[in-house]
Amino acid sequence: MSTYRYTAKDKDGLTVVGMLDGASDVEVANALHNKELVVISVEPVKEKDLKTKTKAKKIKDDDLVIFSRQLATMIDAGIPLVQSLGILGEQIENKNLKGIVIMLRQDIEAGMSFCDALARHPNAFSELFINIVRAGETSGMLDEVLDRLATYLEKSTALTRKIRSGLVYPAVVISMAILITSVLLLKVVPTFKGIFEMLGGSLPLPTRILIGISDLLRHYFWPLLALLGISVFLLKKWINTGKGSYSFDRRKLKIPILGLLFRKVAIAKFARTFSTLAKSGVSILNTLDIVAKTSGNKVVEKAIMACRASVSDGESLSRPLSKSGVFPPMVCRMIGVGEQTGQLEKMLSKIADFYDEQVDAQVAALTSMIEPLVIAFLGVIIGGIVISLFLPIFQISELISG
Repeated sequence: MSTYRYTAKDKDGLTVVGMLDGASDVEVANALHNKELVVISVEPVKEKDLKTKTKAKKIKDDDLVIFSRQLATMIDAGIPLVQSLGILGEQIENKNLKGIVIMLRQDIEAGMSFCDALARHPNAFSELFINIVRAGETSGMLDEVLDRLATYLEKSTALTRKIRSGLVYPAVVISMAILITSVLLLKVVPTFKGIFEMLGGSLPLPTRILIGISDLLRHYFWPLLALLGISVFLLKKWINTGKGSYSFDRRKLKIPILGLLFRKVAIAKFARTFSTLAKSGVSILNTLDIVAKTSGNKVVEKAIMACRASVSDGESLSRPLSKSGVFPPMVCRMIGVGEQTGQLEKMLSKIADFYDEQVDAQVAALTSMIEPLVIAFLGVIIGGIVISLFLPIFQISELISG
């Protein structure tokens, strides 16, 4: 398997440049034909170029936002692209991004287009980023496109942060509950067990169950921990398979409460990405390709790819989306109205804003709901352990008083 750099034309006549792995240049060309691209050239990538590609590390969205915004400002001010990249290369603090920007400038000076230079660093710049820049270069509106790209990254990052911040508190509380329960079962219960054995007599059923669980954990702690680790490893391996990832994502969408949140996040991401690509001049088929890959959910990705196939056959966008059962009727109708009125990008932007607010509200509601549930769970578990430990003592006290 080798890596090839290709140049092709899409249906709109736009030049598409990128890299693709394949057994031969013929196989790569056939794969491009299947994507409805007209192949211009397919060339093997040199080993030194592959080293550059593999060394590129993932760049944080925050750094990409600053890079895009600053580059857009300088280009809008009339500073040439090469000079702008030179200025950015001197002031960027992130060492990984700094090195990439320097290489971008060198590639452009050598005659490569900006999008082609970006495509050499797929770990740093996503397919969405590269295609938007390509559309901006072709239309001569690179500054506007970069500014729009920065706004998109800001809103996408903000959405991700809302979800993470909303789930941090419950995760911390649950972790503390597991830690406290483990200490009680492994350290406190064995001490009481010794006291009960000295006193003799029969123990209440809850106390016997508790001591049994404690003995099981103490004697088989490491095997149980190893079994848990193996189970997690096998689950991750299964999720990384095509069938496993689809099945896992489908189950995620069916989880009570959380499933609705995952669906809203996927719709918000779909609408925001689609709107940004459409505004930037990327063709609808390429847009659907990118939106599907960046959806973050295999069920949503499958629905979008089925929609792409229908659109390529001349069907409207809203009808196959409504048939998928993934997108709510309101979203499909708004997209249909946007298609009819020629304001699809505006409608998608409104959908994205609406679902961003919905996600924000649901995360807040979820956090406020989880808090009392976790506290109640803690009370039941720890309270149950304490009561089970003190039941024999209560019995002894009753016998003495009697």
